Amino acid sequence: MNLTAINANIISMPLKQPFHTHLGTVYERESIIVEAVDKDGINGFGEGVAFSSPWYTEETVGTSWHVMEEFLIPLLKKNPISHPKDASILFGSIRRNHMAKSAIELALWDLYAKQKQVSLSRLIGGEADKIPSGVVVASKDEAEALEQTAMYVEEGYQRIKVKISPANDYRLLSRIRNAFPDLPIMADANSAYTLNDVDRLKSLDELGLLMIEQPLAHNDFLEHAKLQSKLTTAICLDESINSYEDAVLAAELGSCRIISIKAGKVGGLTKAIRIHDFCRDRGIPVWCGGMIEFGVSRAHNIALASLPGFTIPGDISSSSRFWEEDIITPEVSVENGWVTVPKSPGIGFEVNWRRLEQTTLSSMAFHF
Repeated sequence: MNLTAINANIISMPLKQPFHTHLGTVYERESIIVEAVDKDGINGFGEGVAFSSPWYTEETVGTSWHVMEEFLIPLLKKNPISHPKDASILFGSIRRNHMAKSAIELALWDLYAKQKQVSLSRLIGGEADKIPSGVVVASKDEAEALEQTAMYVEEGYQRIKVKISPANDYRLLSRIRNAFPDLPIMADANSAYTLNDVDRLKSLDELGLLMIEQPLAHNDFLEHAKLQSKLTTAICLDESINSYEDAVLAAELGSCRIISIKAGKVGGLTKAIRIHDFCRDRGIPVWCGGMIEFGVSRAHNIALASLPGFTIPGDISSSSRFWEEDIITPEVSVENGWVTVPKSPGIGFEVNWRRLEQTTLSSMAFHF
């Protein structure tokens, strides 16, 4: 791929409104933006989606930065690659740290697609020209959650995901269901329950939900299998799926009926495509999850979600959902519930350098 440099920036930006889960509230989002540059000056971009503290996964912005600087980028310098898949294999010598690996590997995919003068979507086998868009409702206040839902329905989003916990689950979901009887609704528990809550979760069956996402522990498969056998509603695993091997384990144990795929969390696009292919062969529906991303990661998600196995609207909302001004141009927009898949080379969006510089906290550069 004739790499000449890898550059990275830690950026930070306040959310337009707080994002609440039972695990905590996000007010400001840090992220890592990676630029891969070749000998002709062509550049590709990736985004590291770890959070500032280890509330969602063990990785953080700080640990990702360390692993990239001390291990992953030096590996690339010593081992020239000809395809992004080579980086995925190369990074296998470093255990876990999937988000750090993803940040670099995604940048390489964007660069490679631009070198080939083809859209990233078509390069990886995407077929859709537009993808259905879903959005997350994450508020501690039920009235506010209903207002958000009504606003998103008016904007055309094709499904709503509601953050729940034992403190608000049935009451909140039933109010939304009563107000919107035909609305596709997902419930995201972020590991708020245990097997002692079986009866409570079974009560949600009557609400006709698309799925309950990650009700039990973030690293569990066995207890999810026990719970799924007792529920009519499909369980979706998200936090538990950090690799291709996790997806296979979930399928073999019957831990879920649906899987959320996040390229930024499973080690990159190569791994995400492999999970997609496995699930499609097994008849397991998949959808593209979100991580409160900036536009670079959102653009990669659009390409990923254009693959034929993604049959459920993903967490790919407009840039304006979170940010006053995103770091890409044009910003991602949702029109009548759909996001257009770019046809121009690479991810199909340009970096807004002015905005990137405004939000940068620190940076590093490696020259090959």
